[in-house]
Amino acid sequence: MKFTKRIDKIPPYPFAILDQKKQEAIERGQDVISLGIGDPDLPTPQKIIDTLCKEAANPANHQYPSYEGMPVFRETAAEWMKNRFGVEADPKSEIISLIGSKEGIAHIYPAFVQLGDISLVPAPAYPVYNVATILADGTPYVMPLKRRSGFLPDFDIISTEVLKKARIMFINYPNNPTGAVASLEFFEKAVKFACDNDIILCHDAAYTELTFDDYEAPSILEVDGAKDVAVEFHSMSKTFCMTGWRVGFVVGNKDIIAGLSRVKTNIDSGLFQAIQYAAITAMNDVVDEQLEIRSIFQQRRDILVDGLKSLGWDVDLPKATFYLWAPVPTDETSVEFCSRVIKETGVLITPGVGFGEEGEGFFRICFTQSVERIEEAVGRLSKMKL
Repeated sequence: MKFTKRIDKIPPYPFAILDQKKQEAIERGQDVISLGIGDPDLPTPQKIIDTLCKEAANPANHQYPSYEGMPVFRETAAEWMKNRFGVEADPKSEIISLIGSKEGIAHIYPAFVQLGDISLVPAPAYPVYNVATILADGTPYVMPLKRRSGFLPDFDIISTEVLKKARIMFINYPNNPTGAVASLEFFEKAVKFACDNDIILCHDAAYTELTFDDYEAPSILEVDGAKDVAVEFHSMSKTFCMTGWRVGFVVGNKDIIAGLSRVKTNIDSGLFQAIQYAAITAMNDVVDEQLEIRSIFQQRRDILVDGLKSLGWDVDLPKATFYLWAPVPTDETSVEFCSRVIKETGVLITPGVGFGEEGEGFFRICFTQSVERIEEAVGRLSKMKL
């Protein structure tokens, strides 16, 4: 069987490799503490589940949904954007539903990128930005994210030759995998850069609601003129512990939205209406539960950071996400170190190189397990020889 050249360019998905390592450890009889994948262990709030059950039983929701999302879903998303960020959006033309934000991120590329085009992608980063560029026959250009600069890209070092071919750029704050955050001033710089160079600006905002220490993440659409060049992807996955539900939305420039919608209408048939109703409940009526989710992850973050610092590891305190990104504490590669960690301790963490070559020398730990399991993980790590 012969694959296409574009498929041959795609590296194995890092989380599929993690699953394999986890299974191998289980088969060895190890008790695995999985801190490798960003999948919350907390249950979806009951109000959301109740809405799904009710609407799933309604025959009116058993037929094909609308491609763009039900009007009431888009209206609710618009109201949520207004209440949360002060951003006005037309639900008819500036918002569409997504089968999870990952789906929308992947499908925006074939609408705007073709052979000969360049996509500006951060690294280390969520792997989909790079892979989706390749699948659209585009060429990824890496914007390195360095610890010394707060894991923010430096637009000034991108050459004129690259900018002439650049069609689209992705940024992501709060950031996966680094946990870094960005200010509104940075977003203003990003919008100006995109406007000056006629580049579509996409902001992956999956973690705006998972913040700590009174920090509130801004929306890029708060910037004056952002809607001229930008769209923003929002997800229910991390905000409401709904990773398996696959629901989100994209909001912003109506022409960019229309391009994405054109791809989607030819590929998928929309989002199950019962899930849309459940997402409406999440956006409207799960404030207290969402605050509790934040509180739980903040407690876990503090325990993990304090524990690793007590081992002498060089770790920062993230203001958002449920990820801890830190330098490998040995002279091993990130793969060698993480492989040894699971073999010797049964603790599964992610090698930084899985997020691009710029991630080499780092590892990522998710604090998506209970306090007891995190404390046990730190105890096991303390016994490793470094």
